[in-house]
Amino acid sequence: MIRTPLRPLARILRARANGENPDAIEKENRLLRAEAIRDRARDRAESRLFTLGLMFFCAFVAVGLRMGVVAGSVPEEPRAAVEGSPIIGQRADIIDRNGRLLATNFDTNALYAQPQQMVDPAGAAHKLAAIFPELDEDRLVRDFSGERKFVWVRRTLSAEQMQAVHDIGDPGLLFGPREMRLYPNGPVASHILGGASYGREGVDSAEVIGVAGVEKQFDQYLRDPANEGAPLQLSIDLTVQAAVEQVLAGGMTLMNAKGAAAVLMDVHTGEIISMVSLPDFDPNNRPRALLTGDQSDSPLFNRAVQGVYELGSTFKVFAVAQAMELGLINPNTMIDTRGPLVWGRFRINDFHDYGAQLSTTDVIVESSNIGAARIAMMIGTERQQSFLKSLGLFDATPVEMVEAPTGRPQLPRNWSDLSTMTVSYGHGIADSPLHLATAYASVLNGGTRVTPTLLRRDHLAEGERIVTPAVSAAVRDMIRQVVTRGTASFGDVPGYEVGGKTGTADKPKPNGGYYGDKVIATFASVFPASNPKYVLIVTLDEPSETSGPQPRRTAGWTAVPVAAEMIRRIGPLLGLRPQVDPAQLAGVSLTSN
Repeated sequence: MIRTPLRPLARILRARANGENPDAIEKENRLLRAEAIRDRARDRAESRLFTLGLMFFCAFVAVGLRMGVVAGSVPEEPRAAVEGSPIIGQRADIIDRNGRLLATNFDTNALYAQPQQMVDPAGAAHKLAAIFPELDEDRLVRDFSGERKFVWVRRTLSAEQMQAVHDIGDPGLLFGPREMRLYPNGPVASHILGGASYGREGVDSAEVIGVAGVEKQFDQYLRDPANEGAPLQLSIDLTVQAAVEQVLAGGMTLMNAKGAAAVLMDVHTGEIISMVSLPDFDPNNRPRALLTGDQSDSPLFNRAVQGVYELGSTFKVFAVAQAMELGLINPNTMIDTRGPLVWGRFRINDFHDYGAQLSTTDVIVESSNIGAARIAMMIGTERQQSFLKSLGLFDATPVEMVEAPTGRPQLPRNWSDLSTMTVSYGHGIADSPLHLATAYASVLNGGTRVTPTLLRRDHLAEGERIVTPAVSAAVRDMIRQVVTRGTASFGDVPGYEVGGKTGTADKPKPNGGYYGDKVIATFASVFPASNPKYVLIVTLDEPSETSGPQPRRTAGWTAVPVAAEMIRRIGPLLGLRPQVDPAQLAGVSLTSN
């Protein structure tokens, strides 16, 4: 820094030489120095004031913006932060094969109380009991008046209930947003979907977890954020499912049955288009499981998957198909049907006396137990077991449901020659309707094994060869004749070329033996028989058709007409055009030019 002297020597000397006063020079320099100091101080003060003013301006702008954000946001109760992993409440939707909604999420609120903040605990308890009749007013009063700091009141609320609680006006009653699982179609496909409930719960969220059916089977997928909310697409068709349920419920009532099941499957892909078990339930309000008694009496019991039954004469198709595959017989081979067929102290009889012989085709058409037993003895025990095992009839079905492993087939403990004979016509072995649908699809689709699935498939499954296409076609022709001239004559649906096999089995008692007046009636069908696309299994538990003088319980009178009505209803829904033969015009003949 260079300082300028107040009395510069040069100027002083000039001033003295010119007769001027040297003190005036010092005074002038002092004045200039004071003015420079003043200017620097002013500049410094002005810059400080500008900076301070800019800071105040920015602060007021920030406060104003924050006030605008707060004013435009939804008011929420303050919540304390809690350590631990976050609760993921989002759960993916479930849709049918056509994209229609089966299960989704619904925004709702939970109601909880902080008793220490309540103004009138007793009054609030009284008003809450009026809004929610299922709540115990005395218990609410005890909870609100005790030492507890937090009380759950309701896990879910409707909009009307939430407004009613708002109107109480007590500051200790608070709401927490959350999601609940909603099934918009009510009981439709209830056994397939299963249901969901709450797992871990917090004030502002709750963990929705599957408890049964595909909800539990695919719980991790449905809750995985990595899927970005992609829905789970099932193979079932919602429209067909609803129609099958409606017809089956009507048939169950008309036939006075205790329960019923139906499975509709694509014979080529194994996709389950519809699967019904009655009685059913509403997954929006899932009932509690039975703690005592027979679990099959519970509406939660899935008869199509968990119910294993002796399915009667529907198994004769397997014996005939295997024997033809082995070259032991053909459709016209005559089979000895003289009876009774005696093995030790046991006797095998037919429902009617069919004479000394029946062709292989008529063994199926007339449903001869003796004929099927003799064919089974040609096959032999080991080969019979191997064939039935290849059809999946010895193991639980691999369908994507948590209940599937519980539906394990029941096999003879000691597979004797008698077992070989009785199994050929469906006695002594118990399988589920889904087992039967899978086995029929594998034999009748051209002879390749299919795997049942509840997930939509866009490609044909390449399964192992069960029988040759020729044998498959021959069996289809036989079961078509069962409908046109055999035990399933009520199953003929014009235009859909239905083929099928009836099965009526006495119902076993819990402690051994069989009931004399209770049966399991089953109709296993395929349509169209010449070019099969779908297999339909209908099973009725303890049916009894009472329109005649005597109750009729056989499948031909009970399960068959129910299945026929189903096919009549669902055929158009499946996109199958009825093949109706053109009517012959009277007096008109076709000629060529």
